[in-house]
Formats: sequence, structure tokens, C-alpha cells
Amino acid sequence: MIVDLSIVIPLYNEEESLPELVEWIDRVVNIMKIDAEIILVDDGSTDSSWQVVEQLSKRFSLVRGIKFRRNYGKSAALHTGFNATRGEVVITMDADLQDSPDEIPELFKLIKEDGYDLISGWKKERHDPISKTIPSKLFNRVTQSITGIKLHDFNCGLKSYKGELVRSIEVYGEMHRYIPAIAKWAGYSKIGEKVVQHQARKYGVTKFGLERFINGFLDLLSITFVGKFAKRPMHLFGSLGTIFFLIGFLMLIYLTVMKIIYATYGIADRPLFYMGILLLIIGSQLFLTGFLAELISRNNPKRNDYEISDTIETT
Repeated sequence: MIVDLSIVIPLYNEEESLPELVEWIDRVVNIMKIDAEIILVDDGSTDSSWQVVEQLSKRFSLVRGIKFRRNYGKSAALHTGFNATRGEVVITMDADLQDSPDEIPELFKLIKEDGYDLISGWKKERHDPISKTIPSKLFNRVTQSITGIKLHDFNCGLKSYKGELVRSIEVYGEMHRYIPAIAKWAGYSKIGEKVVQHQARKYGVTKFGLERFINGFLDLLSITFVGKFAKRPMHLFGSLGTIFFLIGFLMLIYLTVMKIIYATYGIADRPLFYMGILLLIIGSQLFLTGFLAELISRNNPKRNDYEISDTIETT
């Protein structure tokens, strides 16, 4: 059954905030007078969060729940929640009450009526310690420059999407931060931003840590490569390999010419000689890497899977 709105909420040890959050969302959705569902994805909580979800599902008919056997991470929770959605519009938000459900109507409208593919929240005024805000600013600057998407807050959990978008992408690792980039490379280019209210954490403790920050940058490099070269790896490795090989080859040609002109000119004792050989080897290895990657890619059954927005059939 198709519904107007699906709200996906990944959670980990948020037993205290869940009742207040669901009651708040229920009030907002009732005012909007739309068909909605709340999908609570328990990412292996060690407290009584799942028992709270079970109780809430009995009180509120729009509540659905998914429980992981262990903690897999936010990206895994979102991906599983996305696959379970039935909404024409999908909104994600965190379970810690730092995202306000009062933002839901406007986020819904921007997708449903204004035609955006994705709207990312921007917590312009934050209530986080400086140990979190400074790394976040650095992270957002680097992500903007690499992806070319001008968003101020990639890491904001409050976002809205077209339903077809979230059900056509894959999110894993720490890649939930880069869903706008994944969406862009999948062909969903109408991406916008909305300033949203940031509320101070009321219950529990933050899940932010240095490990997530580092893993996030590694995943950024990964999706950048996958997004641009997954279907044509030879274009990257082959180009780099050719450049390195030609530079090394020209170095050795130069040394050979100098040796012919000047008989006493030494080659083997010059750093340029070893640099030229090293570049020849590196260039050859990169070229072979691209060749092997191309062979692997050709055996991938999804190599020629492309996102199709519409079709016209003959009558």
C-alpha cells in the first residue's frame, strides 16, 4: 500500500526520547491530514529501546519497527529502512530529539509540491560543543569541494527525499553523510537545502567520535571513485598509468640522448635514471590495474544497470 509519507528513524540506545518523539510526529502528521508511517530501525540497542518500540506500535497505528541483531551502523539502518518504505515522500530524522518534527510539513511540501528530489536540512545555529562543530565545518568544506554540491550541512540527519530515490540507491559504511552525492550521481540533480531548528540533546549521549570522522572521509573518497569510474575504471587507472609511463619514458630518452652526445656522460649514477625506471614501472602497474578492473567490471551483472526515470511504449 502506497502512503503519502514515510519517516525513517534509525536509533541506538534512545529509549528515553522515543515516546516523546513519536507522540510529536503523530501530532504533526494528524494536522497535515496525510497517510504516513514511522519506521523505527533499532540498530542493535543494548537498552530497552526495542521494548519501547513494541509499546509504541500498539499505541500508534503508523509505527513500524525493524530490529537488527547487532549494531551495524547508521548507514545500514537507513538502507534497511529505505527498502521498507512505502511513501511517495521519505523523511529521515534522528531519534535523539535534536531534529524537530515541526519541520516535517515544509520538508514534505518541498518534495511533493515544489518538485525537489532531495532537501537537506541545515542546522545553521547549533547547540553542540566546539569539539564537534569545528570538525563538522572542516568536513563540510572538503565534501563541498570534492562533490561539487553546495550544501552547508551534509551530516544533518533531517532530510527529505522522493520515495523512488531512496529505494534506488545503496547506502553502507559511513555513506549516509553522502546521500546527496550518491543521489546526484544516480541522476537526481534537483537538490536543495532548508534551514532547520537544532535542539539541544535532551536524553542520552552523542554517538559522534573521531573514528566516525575518519571513516567518513575514507567513504567520501570511495563514493567519489565509484560514482565517477565504477563503470569505466580504465579511464582513471589507464590515464594515470599512461601519464606516469610517458614521463618516465621521456626521462630515459633524455638520458640516452645525453649519453650519445657526450660519451663520458654517466647514466646509472644519476637520480633521474632511477626516477625514470620507477615511473615506467608505476605507469605499467596502473595500466594493468585499470585493465584488470575493466575485466572485473565487465563481469559485473549490474554494469549496465542505469536509473531510468520514465519510458514510452508503442501502442
